Amino acid sequence: MPQGTVRKFDPATRTGTLLDDRLREYRYDRETFEASGLMQLRVGQRVRFELEGDEDDPHVTRLGIVSL
Repeated sequence: MPQGTVRKFDPATRTGTLLDDRLREYRYDRETFEASGLMQLRVGQRVRFELEGDEDDPHVTRLGIVSL
């Protein structure tokens, strides 16, 4: 599962964006966030994620916290 960093998180809409380690940006929607079971994300927080779709329009389908 790839890892990245939370770039934006809007607690009102429960949506945001993340950057992978190659600095590619991906959006996650409310449904993906809520399915993760998470309550909150912080900008700069490390996450694991899964993508679906083609290279032109990938979207995040799963989020999880990276624990050290």
